[in-house]
Amino acid sequence: MKQNLETAKKLGQGRDAVRQHNLSTVLGLVHQLGPISRSKLGQLTGLNRSTISILVEELNNLGMVFESESTAREGLGRPSIQVSASSNVVAIAIHPELDFLAVAAVSLAGEVRQLERVTYPPGTPVQSIVKESARLIQKLRDDLGQHVKIAGVGVAVPGQVRFGDGVVRLAPHLGWVEVPLAKMLQQETGLPVYLDNDAMVGCNAERIFGAARNFNDVIYLWGGSGLGGGVVANGVQLRGATGYGCELGHVRISDSEQPDYSGLAGTLESIARREDLVAALELGTVSDEELEVALLANRSDSVAAVAHRQIDALARALGNYVNIFNPEIIVLGGFLRSLFWYDQERLLQGLSNGALSASREAVIVRTAELGSRSLLLGSAELAFEQLLAHPGAFTG
Repeated sequence: MKQNLETAKKLGQGRDAVRQHNLSTVLGLVHQLGPISRSKLGQLTGLNRSTISILVEELNNLGMVFESESTAREGLGRPSIQVSASSNVVAIAIHPELDFLAVAAVSLAGEVRQLERVTYPPGTPVQSIVKESARLIQKLRDDLGQHVKIAGVGVAVPGQVRFGDGVVRLAPHLGWVEVPLAKMLQQETGLPVYLDNDAMVGCNAERIFGAARNFNDVIYLWGGSGLGGGVVANGVQLRGATGYGCELGHVRISDSEQPDYSGLAGTLESIARREDLVAALELGTVSDEELEVALLANRSDSVAAVAHRQIDALARALGNYVNIFNPEIIVLGGFLRSLFWYDQERLLQGLSNGALSASREAVIVRTAELGSRSLLLGSAELAFEQLLAHPGAFTG
């Protein structure tokens, strides 16, 4: 009898593990693909119709999805039932930069529901930024209402992050060294906090929702106040032995002694600098979209000299990345979009000149699709990962 009870217990545990896995799989598909029919979910998962119905009903009861009739029809003229992720489950996304802080509520459906953005002087202490982040999070919570569940907080940091415990090892232009940012924010907000490098989260967002969808080998380059990157090889985002890999902005491409933000000379980051473009255009604080408009409208010799110098440096670096990683696609985000559109032909020719022809011939170069939403969506994914892995355990 005892043996039978033990066998039944193990069988029950096994069935529960399978159910949790299936819940996670279905919710992940709805989250990434958007509104999707039950039949399509069945095709993608290999699960039968009744199992899909049970899983969707459970996710519905958990408040994570809802169903609605689509105007499209399938089968014998019947309207299809679409399963959509709930807008009432959100993650808080935080992006601190040199002179501004963005805090947003991003829904499980991939919508930026609310965004708060404040500016501050460069060099503002991290303690002040943490306090301001907590204030803005509380404002978002008050505005959203008590019916909205919060999965956690994700932060895109322009620097090196120890992924395991959320310590910022180095964010040079913010002046942060060995800052326990996750712990500081968690103490202020009472919410779970997850951190990663800004380019890493931007790469993940473009891979899930943007220009790198359906590609397994990706180079992503993000230009903000610094310059970082992300690499996906055979569908896996590379991090390196201790989590600090893919610092593509710090690849040396010049004999120049001009240092980058981390003090390394002759790197891509030391040459392709957002502030140099802003200064050449005689602008103040501007968004990437505003910078792009201003740059494309100005073809003066002085502006062209700065832009072409940066484009040539970017092209040399991209040639190196193509030779090393042999990607399917290169995605340029942040202010690097502006350089691409300013002189696309010059950039692509420079890339071809520096890359082996066999590696270069199949590479697609695109600009990021998500724009300023890239880091917000990517930051939100840090918080959503736990929910997506264990939806049945989420209480909000």
